[in-house]
Amino acid sequence: MKRVKRRYLFLQLECDSVPAEREFVDAVWASVTKLYGEVGASLTGLALINFDAERKVAVLRVTLATLSMMRASLAAITSIAGKEAAVNVVGVSGTLKALYARVQ
Repeated sequence: MKRVKRRYLFLQLECDSVPAEREFVDAVWASVTKLYGEVGASLTGLALINFDAERKVAVLRVTLATLSMMRASLAAITSIAGKEAAVNVVGVSGTLKALYARVQ
């Protein structure tokens, strides 16, 4: 069996009010499903690793094969929980250690 390669994305939220963790995850899933359907969304292997509401940052884990799909889906997010918002990808890495070292 072949090992699944993963990538970690460090995200910065641009919004006036801070969304809850669940609202953020729902917005990401909705965007992926809207662009690529249920099958495309299931291929991403999307997982929320970290969410810091105070700093408005998040870390997501996705499969390497769907990295470009996820970047497009994140760019398509215009609102979270009915409020205007944008999600920017600050960094991408293969390990959490390297990701945190790169962005901080």
